[in-house]
Amino acid sequence: MVENQLSLTQEKSDKASKILPIIVVIIALLALSSTAIFIKIAVSQMSAVTTLFNRLWIATIIFGLWTGINQARIQIQDDKPILPEQPYRIKEIAFLIAVGLVHVLGRLSWTWALTQTGAANANALGSLNPIFTTLGGWLFFGQIFGRKFIIGLILAVVGAIAVGFEDLLHSNNNITGDVVAVISSVFYAANFLFIEQIRNKFSILTILVWRCAIATSLMIPVVLIFEKQVFPVTLSGWLVVFALGAICEALGHGLIVYSLKTFSSGFISLLLLLNPVIVAIVAWILFSENLSIFNLLGLALILGGIYLATSNKESIKSSVNNTMQDSTRSSTTN
Repeated sequence: MVENQLSLTQEKSDKASKILPIIVVIIALLALSSTAIFIKIAVSQMSAVTTLFNRLWIATIIFGLWTGINQARIQIQDDKPILPEQPYRIKEIAFLIAVGLVHVLGRLSWTWALTQTGAANANALGSLNPIFTTLGGWLFFGQIFGRKFIIGLILAVVGAIAVGFEDLLHSNNNITGDVVAVISSVFYAANFLFIEQIRNKFSILTILVWRCAIATSLMIPVVLIFEKQVFPVTLSGWLVVFALGAICEALGHGLIVYSLKTFSSGFISLLLLLNPVIVAIVAWILFSENLSIFNLLGLALILGGIYLATSNKESIKSSVNNTMQDSTRSSTTN
């Protein structure tokens, strides 16, 4: 009897442990779906560089306060001083710095691309991110993906491009903006891959704080040299950059980094393709925007591709097992 109760409790615990990471990703997607809208509003009042700078320093403060509160809570609970962390290797520090560098380059290039091309173009071309993430993981870090995952990835990417296909056809925007949007997806891919390499050595909060702090430090000389207006001058400007920092950067991207503890970078980048699905549904509900045949086809391909990729047990199992193995090695080393 007792064994049956323990077995049922274990099953419930296992189900919860599998569902929770998915819920976290969904919340992150909901937060990230508003990014393009906030940026479009912000760049109507300030430059792309100023918008990004304010977004980053606000997120840095949020993560810094979160870290301080978390450390104080741990110290109060344990009633012991917090021990200094073990020294890190040069390679790990280099990866942490690289995370901050590609983070700011990815945000800056995509924010600037939105000022040069349409939001549909930027989102569609930025959807190439999973391809670069998967390719980079295979070439540089020895990650292996099953056939179903690759087919699902291709279908989902094609679907994401199809969502904005009509806008791409009728767009008269500068080709430079489209090229920069593609480049931003390369930086996003590098960001995921680098974080994946250090997620078991640094805490999630440490990665988030230093990523934003390094990116903010890199932006300071840029805004001081090239920008006359460093901070918003209107209440609406402050509200929108705070929303970018708190909702998009801290909540959205913060939860994405947290999800890398459970899933591989390739899998997370694939799930991010659900973003255009969420945006389309929200626009349909709130603004009664009609969905064309290309939109519907694209959304169907995205959902079908993600389902096919996630149905590949080898891909999911390998990402989770790699995380468990890395954690075991880290705990053994420490």
